[in-house]
Amino acid sequence: MSTASDARFWDRVSRKYAKDAIADPGGYERTLERTRALLKPDDRVLELGCGTGSTALRLAGDVRSYLATDLSAGMIAIAREKHAAHDMSALTFQIATAEARTFDVGRYNAVLGFNYLHMVRHLPGTLRRIHILLAPGGLFISKTPCLGDMNPLISRALLPVMRAVGKAPHVSVFRQAEFCRRVSDAGFDILATENHATRGNDRRPFIVARKR
Repeated sequence: MSTASDARFWDRVSRKYAKDAIADPGGYERTLERTRALLKPDDRVLELGCGTGSTALRLAGDVRSYLATDLSAGMIAIAREKHAAHDMSALTFQIATAEARTFDVGRYNAVLGFNYLHMVRHLPGTLRRIHILLAPGGLFISKTPCLGDMNPLISRALLPVMRAVGKAPHVSVFRQAEFCRRVSDAGFDILATENHATRGNDRRPFIVARKR
């Protein structure tokens, strides 16, 4: 398994993914509202793992520029189809991972990663890369499933089987405490940790962190 195989997985399921309903619409709207309140009109924003672009299309109108990226060409194709129906010049979609050399190092006021960081293959390295991409004092805003705090059958039994038969991409299992420690170790001060779920606690903490 590799990043390329992960991209192929998401390419394969992209059309179905685009049709799936949001599991917790209230929680999603709360996350959008909270994120929007943190962004400023003159901000340059980078979103990693943007999927089919739904979040980018909701937020890009509030900032100076918004670059939304995903490793899956299939996901970005759908995002661009959606974008074509909107007059939103500040928004650009690009096939890329956090390591892309085309990014402007040290220029982004905010980097966003929603339902993304549990799928990267080297979490410490990705967090360090996000730190490098941010401008001094820039914000890293994330909402990340912490599978280690969920039902252990998911991580110990179901996920390995699904990966073995090609029904799931790479997924990392960690607890919220470990994730927060990794964020801090990468050079961030955590400003807020919130639960936006409207249907119980789904173990996906919304975290706001500032580059030290």
